Amino acid sequence: MRRNGVRTAALAALAVTGLLAAGTEPAAAAGSRPVETHFSLGFVKGFFFPGSSPDGANDWSCRPSAAHPNPVVLVHGTLENQNDNWGGAAPLLANQGYCVYSFNYGGPSAGSPVQGTGPIADGAKTLAAFVDRVLGATGAAEADLVGHSQGGMLPRYYLKNLGGAAKVGKLVALAPSNYGTTLDGITELGRQLRILEPANDFLAGPCQACVEQEVGSPFLTELNAGGGTVPGVEYTVIATRYDEVVTPYTNSFLPAGPHVTNILVQDQCPLDATDHLEIGYDPVALTDVLNALDPAHPRAVPCQVVLPVTGPLL
Repeated sequence: MRRNGVRTAALAALAVTGLLAAGTEPAAAAGSRPVETHFSLGFVKGFFFPGSSPDGANDWSCRPSAAHPNPVVLVHGTLENQNDNWGGAAPLLANQGYCVYSFNYGGPSAGSPVQGTGPIADGAKTLAAFVDRVLGATGAAEADLVGHSQGGMLPRYYLKNLGGAAKVGKLVALAPSNYGTTLDGITELGRQLRILEPANDFLAGPCQACVEQEVGSPFLTELNAGGGTVPGVEYTVIATRYDEVVTPYTNSFLPAGPHVTNILVQDQCPLDATDHLEIGYDPVALTDVLNALDPAHPRAVPCQVVLPVTGPLL
C-alpha cells in the first residue's frame, strides 16, 4: 500500500510539473502587453491609482475590427476600482485585438481607491452613460460587458431597467452576486438574532451596495423578479467553488436557459483553487472570458495550480 501511495504521489507531482510547464498565460497573446495573473500583485499595483486605466484600456482612438466588432466594457466589483480589478483582463483582451474600456463607479469620490460602494442603481446609471460614450466613440452598435462580483450583477439592472438590452450583446460575469450572499451564514444568524437590520442601517452609510447584495435584499428581490435574464443578451457566469464572498457560490449562477452558460472553474481544472478575488486574474477564468466573447474560436482551457489571492505558482 505504501509503495502504491508513493507511486501515486510521484505521478501527481509529474502531472503538476507538466501543467505548470505549459505556462500561466490564459492564451497566446497577439499583442505585447504583459498579462498579470496574480491578484495580489495586480491589486497592489493598481489600488492607489484609481484614475489610471489598466494597461490596454481606454484607447478612445480604437476602432473595432471585423473579428471583434463589439467593444468590451469592464465593470469592477465592490471595494475595487478599474485599475486594481482589471490588470489581467484589460491587457489580455487588448492583446487579442479588442477595443477595451473601463471606468469607476459608486465611490465616495472620483479619486477614492475604494469604489463600488454606493447604491447599485446609481452605479448602473453610470454604466449606462459610459456604454453610450463607448458606442459613440467606436461607432459600434453593441458592446459586450465583462464584470466581476457586483460588476457582474449590476449590469443586469442596466439591461432590465435602463434600456441596456438594446445596446449589449454579451454579459460575462466573474463570481457575480446575482442572488446575493449569506456571508458564510452571518446574514441568517443576524436575522435570527434580530440584529441584522440595525447592523445594515449602520453599514448602509459607507457601503449601500454591500447591504443590497445580501441574500433576500429588496434590491435583489426586485432585480430577480420575473427571471434573471432579458431577451437578446447572451449570459456567461464563471464561478469558483472556493468563493468566500458570494456564499454559497451557487448564488452566482443564473437559471438555466438557452442563452445562459454557467461555468464552475473546478469542473474544468480541479487544481485551480481560485477564490473570489483571484478569479478576476485567474488564467482558467480569463480563458473562459475569451471563449464567451468569441465562441466561434474556442481556446483550450489551461489547467494549473492556482492559489487563492496569490494566483498561479509560477
